Amino acid sequence: MTPQISKTVRFASLLLPALLAASVPAEAQVSLGTVVALAQRDSSSVRLAEADVRKAEATLSESKDVIIPSLTFSTGLPTFPEVGFTGAPPSLWTATVQSLVFSVPQKRYIDAAHFGLRAAASRLKDARERVALDASVAYIELNTVHQELEAASQQELYARQLVSIEQQRSEAGVDPLSELLQAKLTEAQIKLIRIRLESRAGTLEAELAALTGLPAGSIATDPGSIPEIPKLKGDVPALESEGIRSAQFIASSKMLVAKGDKEFNYLPQLAFIAQYNRNTTLLNDVNSFFAKPLPANNFSSGISVQIPIFDMWHRAKARESAADALRARVEVEDARRKNDVQIAELNGSLRELDAQAEVASLKHQIAAEQLKTVATQLELGNGAGAGPGAPPQLSPKAEQLARIDASQKLQDSLDAGFSLAKARLSLLEALGHMQDWLNELHAK
Repeated sequence: MTPQISKTVRFASLLLPALLAASVPAEAQVSLGTVVALAQRDSSSVRLAEADVRKAEATLSESKDVIIPSLTFSTGLPTFPEVGFTGAPPSLWTATVQSLVFSVPQKRYIDAAHFGLRAAASRLKDARERVALDASVAYIELNTVHQELEAASQQELYARQLVSIEQQRSEAGVDPLSELLQAKLTEAQIKLIRIRLESRAGTLEAELAALTGLPAGSIATDPGSIPEIPKLKGDVPALESEGIRSAQFIASSKMLVAKGDKEFNYLPQLAFIAQYNRNTTLLNDVNSFFAKPLPANNFSSGISVQIPIFDMWHRAKARESAADALRARVEVEDARRKNDVQIAELNGSLRELDAQAEVASLKHQIAAEQLKTVATQLELGNGAGAGPGAPPQLSPKAEQLARIDASQKLQDSLDAGFSLAKARLSLLEALGHMQDWLNELHAK
């Protein structure tokens, strides 16, 4: 190998790891507001709702455009010579203009399309609020899990130290073997908790990646970007949610469609028609069937009046539309009842979760104080002397157990705090005050 080639190989061996490291997305802090904004822009549910809005706009345009004259052009060049009288004058091309002039049912359909567009717009707002709720809950939970992982890592370190202490005490005959096994069991249980937390963190990172479009594992939470969640209660006046508003608009739309389908069976419709034909005598003997030669230019126009007399298809269609309208009204009532039940359930669970969070916080504070006491006694002694009846001096084992307990109480407190935050956000959404939370995020 030549010196030049050797230098090139060494340079490549040094450069390749750097390029590989650069290709892996680095984890960077992303604020909650940014995550929510990206989720509202890129999530599949929002994009589906946006597609529904565009479809509703097209449906409205379709219902209105029937009154705009449409122009069609057609041509029919003869291929073979015609034989006999064909029933219609042969033409080179035809231009037709037609439009709806008067129709009461069509006015109902246009109004129904307006309500359909408003329903789609409300569904889009509802989808954006639900995505904001999902992204906020996932982000706050991921931040909580990261804090719990830090505590679990410390707890695992204390457990390993406890196993080492028990190993020495067991070998010295101070403690039985069962104490060593119990310490190993504690270490294994803490390891299991850490593994579960890591698995949950991976799931939340994948969920946020799916919502925001960011690479999985690239989001590091910023605790300072999480504003305080408003402490609403069930007695706060509930605003009508966008989901219920959408259901109301759909019910109004279907009611108008049913009314239009019913009126179609009783009210006449007027349409304007104009047509121009450019006739031809090529490859036919049409002039032999008429007293005068067939004119090349032909124009006709008129008002077509359609009067319903007997039309079973439209009568059945009217009954179908009426059933759809009834179902839509029932769905609105059902949505309202479910929302009221959800508010009642969340309000009841909030009181319980608030108490649980307080209990968990107090337990953590007590465990922290007990850890301070144990550390002080280990450093200075228990002050009781060594006489008969005096409590035994604490060992390093007691310190590790106290540290493990304090770490566990911290995790319990963090978990209870997240459950409370999730319930509060869910109540915000159920009460129709999700915009208050979004305003907090924008202000943060």
